[in-house]
Amino acid sequence: MDIAEHIQILDEEGQLLARAAEAAGPDAKVPTCPAWQVRDLVGHIGTVHRWAAQYVATGRSSRQPLGDPPDLDGDALFAWYREGHAALVATLSAAPHDVECWAFLPAPSPLAFWARRQANETAVHRVDAESARGGALSPLRTDFGADGIDELLRGFHARERSRARTAEPRVLRVRATDADDAVWTVRLSAEPPVTERGAVGEADCELSGPAARLYLALWNRAPFPQVSGDSALAALWQEKAGV
Repeated sequence: MDIAEHIQILDEEGQLLARAAEAAGPDAKVPTCPAWQVRDLVGHIGTVHRWAAQYVATGRSSRQPLGDPPDLDGDALFAWYREGHAALVATLSAAPHDVECWAFLPAPSPLAFWARRQANETAVHRVDAESARGGALSPLRTDFGADGIDELLRGFHARERSRARTAEPRVLRVRATDADDAVWTVRLSAEPPVTERGAVGEADCELSGPAARLYLALWNRAPFPQVSGDSALAALWQEKAGV
């Protein structure tokens, strides 16, 4: 997926999130994040949007603290969220493709990183907002689900902070059944996971299903569509791999 597609998805997902949060109300519990109410969710994602935009807008080259959510609630909080989301979309859309700034996962460019990262951040938290509202979840594009799985496995869980580890080496396969070239081999050990594209060697467990459903499951927002082999590895992911 390219930068423009990620920005479009960020735009759409952010608007869905705002509508779901407003429908649920600030006091509603967020089932997918049990410690949160909707006001916590909106304060968090709104703060993340402003934090991300500042890197691209200013060319900041080092990590800055995320900061605290504002002392707002109700309609004022939702308006603040919408303003920051729109500003992030505008900042990414206007930025030159060769902009230089800090980023924390591998990507073709800082702009590609921030567009992809914020699209995924917003999509996952949109699901949280819709779970608080109740009712059916808005669908995710298949190609975006597969792309998001790739970012999660080869980006987030390649970092030292990943807790997806096993005492003895094990191999986990992840397979999106409705997308091309959407298979990953995740080598688990006492070190951070190492993920390769493709079905490389034998696996102890395979997690499979449609890309969008598998994406939500790997983010611990839904059960795994299908598990084959050693289900203890699926349970370990659900317990340890929360982001």
